[in-house]
Amino acid sequence: MAVELNRDGLRIGGAWRAGAGGRLPVENPSTGDCVGEIAAADAGDVDAAVSAARIALSGDWGRLSATERGRLLARLGTLVAEHAEPLAHIEARDVGKPLRQARADVTALARYLEFYAGAADKVLGETIPYLPGYTVHTRREPHGVTGHIIPWNYPLQIIGRSVVAALTMGNAAVLKPAEDASLSALAFAALAEAAGLPPGALNVVTGRGDTAGAALAGHPGINHLSFTGSGPVGAQVQAAAGRNGVGVTLELGGKSPQLVFDDADLEKALPFLVAAAIQNAGQTCSAASRILVQRGVHDRVVAALAERFAALTAGPAEADLDLGPLISAKQRARVQGFLAQGRADLALAAEGRIAEGAPPGGHYVAPVLFTGVPADHPLFQGEIFGPVALVTAFDDEAQAIALANATRYGLVAGVWTRDGDRQMRLARDVHAGQVFINNYGAGGGVELPFGGVGASGHGREKGLEALYGLSALKTVAHHHG
Repeated sequence: MAVELNRDGLRIGGAWRAGAGGRLPVENPSTGDCVGEIAAADAGDVDAAVSAARIALSGDWGRLSATERGRLLARLGTLVAEHAEPLAHIEARDVGKPLRQARADVTALARYLEFYAGAADKVLGETIPYLPGYTVHTRREPHGVTGHIIPWNYPLQIIGRSVVAALTMGNAAVLKPAEDASLSALAFAALAEAAGLPPGALNVVTGRGDTAGAALAGHPGINHLSFTGSGPVGAQVQAAAGRNGVGVTLELGGKSPQLVFDDADLEKALPFLVAAAIQNAGQTCSAASRILVQRGVHDRVVAALAERFAALTAGPAEADLDLGPLISAKQRARVQGFLAQGRADLALAAEGRIAEGAPPGGHYVAPVLFTGVPADHPLFQGEIFGPVALVTAFDDEAQAIALANATRYGLVAGVWTRDGDRQMRLARDVHAGQVFINNYGAGGGVELPFGGVGASGHGREKGLEALYGLSALKTVAHHHG
C-alpha cells in the first residue's frame, strides 16, 4: 500500500495538527536552500502528546498482548521496506548524507522492526528459589509514557533502537526529533498510522529543543526518557528528568580510538579506518577519529591512509559520493574552528576535496588527516563531529591502552591485532561500551547492546538489553504456606 510520507504537522493522539509555536524552515544541507517547513510545538502541544500517550496506555494500545504488539511492529517493518526508496530520499535530503548511506539507514530501521517484532513476546520473567512456603517470580512491565529526544545525524536508525524498542515493551511514546532533521520521523509516524498502531501509541512533536525538547524532558507525565546528543544538553535533560524522579538513557557521543598493532592485517584494517572516520561526514557518535598506530607500521599506515583520504570527495547527497555536507552552517563553522587549530599545530598528511559543481550554499568540509597528534591536543580530546581523522604513534601495548583511555569518552573502540592474548587484554582494559576486534561496527548490529561509559553516557540501546532498560522489573513474592 502507498502511504503519503510528506508530512509537516504534529502527530498527537492519532491526528495531524498544527503546532502552537508556529512554523520552522526546513533546510537542505546540500544547497543551503529552504525546501519546506515543519510545525513548531510549544509546551501545550507536548502536554497534549503526553496526555494522548497516557490515554493510549489505558485504551486499545495498553490492552494489546505482547504477541499482538509484535504483529503490529512486523506490519510496520513491512511498510518501511515497501517505502524504502522514498524514505531514503527524505533522509538523504534532510540530513545531507549520500543516498547509499540513507538506504542503509532505512534497511537498519526495517531490521530493528523485524528484530523487536520477534522479541516482543519473548522477554521473560524468572522464578526465584526462596523460603519454604513462598513462590517468588519476576515480571517485566512497561514504564508507561516514554519520551525520546533524538539528534539529526541518524534519525531513522535512532528511532529504531529507541522508539521501536519502547513500543515493543508496551510503552506509549512521545518522540521529539531534532529541528534540523525531522522529516523522516514524520514519515515514520505516517507509516505507523498505516500499520494500525492505535491512536496515541506514537506521538511526534517537532520543534525547537529549548521549547518542545525542554518541555518533554521536564514533563511530570513522562516515566522514562531517552536522549541522544551532546554532553551539555544531556546534562540538562538528566537534571530536568531528575526533578520528576525519572530515569534517563543517555548516549552522549564519543572520541573513539582504533588501535593498530604491528601484527595487524593492514589490508583488512585500512578500509575500516577510513570509513569509520568519515561516514556521514564524521557526524557519527561512534566515529573512530583517533587512529593509534604502533611505530613498526606507523609510516606504512600513514602513507596508505593519506592516499585514501586524498581521494575522498564531498558533495551533494544525491550525487552519492564518499560524504555529503555537514548538517548546518553552524556545524561547519564549529568544525572549521577545530581545523584551524589543527593546521596551526599539527602535520597535515592529506586532504580530500569538494566536488566540482557542488552548490556554493552547501555546508561542505573536505575530509582531513592529521598526524603526530599529542594526547593533550584539543583535536585529540574534543568530539569534532566532522570528517577529521588523527594519527598518533605508540610504542607498546601499555602506551596504546593509556592513549585509548586518555579522553573523557568511552563509547566504541577498535583493536587490530592477530595476537589472541592481546585481543582479550585490550577488550578488558580499554574503556568503552563496545570493543570490536579486527572489525569495526559489525555491520550495524541491531542485536548488539550499544552505549557508553564516562562522558559517553549510560544505559544501553539495541539488542534485548534495550528492552530491559525500557521496562521495569517487578518482584512478586507469594506466601502460600
